[in-house]
Amino acid sequence: MDAGLDMGTLALMGGLLLAIGGFAGVLAGLLGVGGGIVLVPAFYYAFAGLGYEGPELMHVCLATSLATIIVTSIRSVLSHNRKGAVDWSILRAWAPGIVIGAVIGVFIASGLRTPTLQVIFGCIAFLIALYMLFFKTEWQIADHMPGLVGRSILSPLVGFLSVLMGIGGGSFGVPIMTLHGVPIHRAVATAAGFGLIIAVPSVVTFLFVDAAGAPPYTLGSVNIPAFLLVIAMTTLTAPLGVKLAHAMDPKPLKRAFGIFLMLVALNMLRKALWG
Repeated sequence: MDAGLDMGTLALMGGLLLAIGGFAGVLAGLLGVGGGIVLVPAFYYAFAGLGYEGPELMHVCLATSLATIIVTSIRSVLSHNRKGAVDWSILRAWAPGIVIGAVIGVFIASGLRTPTLQVIFGCIAFLIALYMLFFKTEWQIADHMPGLVGRSILSPLVGFLSVLMGIGGGSFGVPIMTLHGVPIHRAVATAAGFGLIIAVPSVVTFLFVDAAGAPPYTLGSVNIPAFLLVIAMTTLTAPLGVKLAHAMDPKPLKRAFGIFLMLVALNMLRKALWG
């Protein structure tokens, strides 16, 4: 902890993290989007606003987001599995490649500085926003999942890109599965398992990657207060998002979030490229 860090700054950081966790939880329940796509930029702006805008701040944002995904993915997989929606054969087949890609992603990310990681996040987030705005679940390129060759290419790529984004596997796994004939509900349930497979090895690795100038109480690259507060809030607010989803049509809200995410991505790119 910084010697000059006062209680007011700590209280402000705690309040910001509680608000971030609450917002991410509602969105996750309402729209079915992974929290990481919200948490990474939110962590960045919160920590930077408190004066921790160092060259390795994005390491902390990515690692802490992935740490929260461990908890949320376990909860999600167990919930989906009770309904028999998880395709365990897909998880078993894709797990080795995803783990390899995730670990490689941590080593690549640890060698990059914040502006470069911001550009990567901004570009991929922009593409995810386009997916949310225009992708139709009935689109399909095959009626079965890729075989050994396709899986050997795609599974490490899912793990690798997810770590560079600090997100679970849903943003990449769901479209891959639906394009290959997996029903949307089964794809979403199985992609929750992707998140766990991505997050566990990457967080373990990030615990040994020190981030210079990190916020207080950061272990390796994982900020412990952010992890605990966000998990506490998402646990409370995700059920609220689910209730709202059943009370209204989520499609226009998903489009609105797609536009919001596009603006976040463009702002991240602006900040990285022009300051």
